This record gives sequence, C-alpha cells and structure tokens, in this order.
Amino acid sequence: MSFPRTAGILLHPTSLPSRGGIGDFGPAAYQFVDSLAAARQGLWQVLPLGPLGYGNSPYSSISAFAGNPLLISLERLADHGWIDRATLTTSSSAFSSDCEPVEYDHVFAQKMPLLFEAGRKFVTSASGGARQRFESFCAENAWWLDDFVLFDSLRAQQKLAGWNQWPVELARREPAALGRAVKELAADLQIRRALQFAFREQWQALRRYCSERSVRIVGDVAIFVNYDSADVWRNCELFQLNEDLEPEVISGVPPDFFSKTGQRWGNPLYRWEVMKAGGYDWWVRRLRWATRNCDYIRLDHFRGFDQFWEIPASDPTAINGRWVDGPRDDLFLKLREALGGLPFFAEDLGYITPEVHALRERLQIPGMAVLQFGFNDNCAHMYLPHRAAGKVIYTGTHDNDTTVGWFRSGASDQERRNAEAYLGRCDDGIHWAFIRAAQNSVAELALIPLQDVLGLGSEARMNTPSLHGGNWKWRLVPGQFTAELAAKLAHLAEVTDRLPQPVPVLANENFAA
Repeated sequence: MSFPRTAGILLHPTSLPSRGGIGDFGPAAYQFVDSLAAARQGLWQVLPLGPLGYGNSPYSSISAFAGNPLLISLERLADHGWIDRATLTTSSSAFSSDCEPVEYDHVFAQKMPLLFEAGRKFVTSASGGARQRFESFCAENAWWLDDFVLFDSLRAQQKLAGWNQWPVELARREPAALGRAVKELAADLQIRRALQFAFREQWQALRRYCSERSVRIVGDVAIFVNYDSADVWRNCELFQLNEDLEPEVISGVPPDFFSKTGQRWGNPLYRWEVMKAGGYDWWVRRLRWATRNCDYIRLDHFRGFDQFWEIPASDPTAINGRWVDGPRDDLFLKLREALGGLPFFAEDLGYITPEVHALRERLQIPGMAVLQFGFNDNCAHMYLPHRAAGKVIYTGTHDNDTTVGWFRSGASDQERRNAEAYLGRCDDGIHWAFIRAAQNSVAELALIPLQDVLGLGSEARMNTPSLHGGNWKWRLVPGQFTAELAAKLAHLAEVTDRLPQPVPVLANENFAA
C-alpha cells in the first residue's frame, strides 16, 4: 500500500501533560491535536495502547485487544457524570504535577482507585443512551472482553502473580472453576467492562476530533504478546508451551547495535502451523481490531514474520538462539483477503536479509528509514533521505536517543562528520537539519518524535532497549510545543508538499466518556 505524502509527530499519549501523573485522553490530548493542526501535520503516531504489564512497556501488554485504563481521562469522566468533580479536586494533591516524569507505581496506586470508583458509579447508575452503548459494547466485544476482564480480575485477586502461578484449575481454565469465578467476581467484572468502555469512548471521541482536523492516527502492533496476558491464558494451544504451560522457547533478537548479548524479550513464540490450520483467525481479529482503532499501523519487528529468533526459555541471554521460519506471505494474503487491504508499514530495522525485503516488497508494505542510522558507513546509506522512496522516514524512533542527545554523545566522530557533510551546518540546531532532511526526502511519510522538534537532549529519551527500569517516563511540559514551532513545521510541510490530506470524519456517537 502506498501512502499520501504526509508529515507527522510521534508522541505516546502517556507523555502528554495531563492531570493524574500520566498523559491521558483529556484536555491536553485535544490541545496537542490543535497544535498538530496548526503545524499542518497530518499524522499522530502513538505506541501500543494496551494495559501495561512487566516493565510498564507499551510493548509488554497483558492484552492485545484491551485498552490501558491509565489513559482514561478523569476530567472527561467527571464531565459525563462518572465521578464527582469534587473528588478530583480533593485527590489532586496526591498526584505529581502535570509535567513530571511518569512514576508508574504511584500513578497506579492513586489513579486506579478513582477509576474503579467511577466505573462502579457508572455501572450502578447509567441510563439512556450511555447504558445502551455500554450494553452494545459488551455484546459486540464479548469475544475478547469477557476473557480479558476475568483475567484482569483474577490477576488482581492473585496479587498480580502470573497466571501459571494461579490455582491449577484457574490456570488450566477448567470450566467449573471459571464458572465459580465469574459468579464470585461478577460486580468487579462489570466495573472492568465499564473501564474498557470508557477507554473506547474516549479514544473514539479523540479520534473523531483528529479526523475533523485532517489528522490520521498511526498505531503500533507488536508482533509478540506477553506470556502473562489474557491472550496466552485464553489461547494456550496457539503458543509453544510445555505440559506445565510454561514457554519452551521465547522471542528476542541476536546481538546487534543495541546489545552485545542480544535482546531476550521473553515473549512466548507462536505455533504458526496451528494458527494456519485455524485460518489465522486470531491474527485476523487482532489486526482488524487495530485498523478499527487507528488509520495506519506500524508492524513492529516485521523481520519475525519471515524468520524469528528462537531462544531456549532457560537461557539468560539471546546469544544461543536460532532463526526459524515464520508464516511469510501466507499470513498476509489471509489478512488482505479478510481486511480488504494492508494499511501497514514495517519496522524492518537491524539485520535484515534480502528475503525480508523481498517479502515486504511482494506485499507492497513500506519499510522504515531512520536518519540516525544513515551516517555510519556506506552500508548505512539505505537510511538516508535520497534512498527512502517507498518508505516511512524518521529522525529517530522511541528506541533511539533524541537527535540532539545522539549527536552530542552517541554518534562517533565519523558519524558527526558524515552528517555535517550530508546536511551542512544548521544555525537552528542539528535537530532541525535532521527534520528538514526527513521532510525533504522521497519517503511517503515523515515522522518526527516531538522531542526532536523541541530540540531536547538525552534526558528526554523515551526508551533505552535492554535497560530494565527508567523507561517510558518522559512527559511534555505545558506550553513547550509553542505556536512558533508549529508555524515553523507548517511552513516546512507546505514547501515539502506534505500538507495534510482530508480524513473521513468518524460518526458522532455522542460519546459518554
């Protein structure tokens, strides 16, 4: 699939300067969309939006379908009567300011009780159109929602222990045990359904606001899912687990630019032959759901659809893994048949074989070019703007240092010399040289992390791969994305022919949250 020539910004919603210690779908999100529109940006890229699991990484979610309740705006819940505004006023002192880094333990402890209070009030008092939409949401999404809320509730009951550590009858989903749990936890399950409904309503309302301003949402789908997730608990037969329901082999990547011992991600690997026998139904549902919630989708670790790195689960590093064949064309042909198209682009960074490029090209799925990777040696020139035709170009991604941080301390002397030779010296900073190069490139889409627009250093880095702890915490300061910066981006979008394209406006469903 080809995309219209457009520019956009990468910013995960958790980085917004919202109340409650973490960014959410409240007023700050709408102000950010207004800034995107003023900057003539046609894309807003987010990271995966699922409920957080180990390490608070959006790529390590406990569900491939559910939404992260921490992204629900308490202010918008108050606007629609889910929670008393006085409660927010009295609780506001417990939260950090609206620009401090996200402290996830504190946010969970302070925000989740308020969300549950709101969900309980909605479940017991909602009526009219809101009640009807809630009941329709529950019925239409029962195929994933019922298993997720039960998993989430049992996980809380078991003090966040992994599902394989639950009582064996629950871990193995014995019908009688599940039936008792559903009955005992009925009230809690309904509250958790209400929170997923609130997430959906707030996200769709925000998406509608984006579409009215010609801003498309770029979503992100991780190839693998968490072992400790509703997906694996519900679908053990689709994953390579042993008789004790523990992973036999796990995912990762071999030693590379980011780590000398590789990356041991720890996700269980799929039984692709079983998925194929079932018509890839789980994947069809997953990506159909993704395309209903976003306009374009970035497929993380596209390499794994051709071959994936299989690591013995008992190994402490990724060094002793091996490459194993993935589903290749077979999966995507099924997806194209089911979805009517493939509005995807591929994260194809790192060591990529000719076979991976050939797969992507056969499927007509654009790849990625990251400008920071383009200045090492001749082999890196494939990431440079003049060779980015049919790709999506970035200055850097959520896994990179900011451009300013990279240039100051991450780049080698050779890389700095090469960058200056290619870009020339820039009076307004290396980050603007990178931004202009990306926008001027032949790539279809040009996406810039907001930290690069702001010219921030390494202190604003979102994620350092293989670093345990301290990631995903950066937040925008209110007023930091100024009108002057928006005007500068708007002028650049105009002269590089990247003005936003009209977006079909989502239906107004009178969202209650």
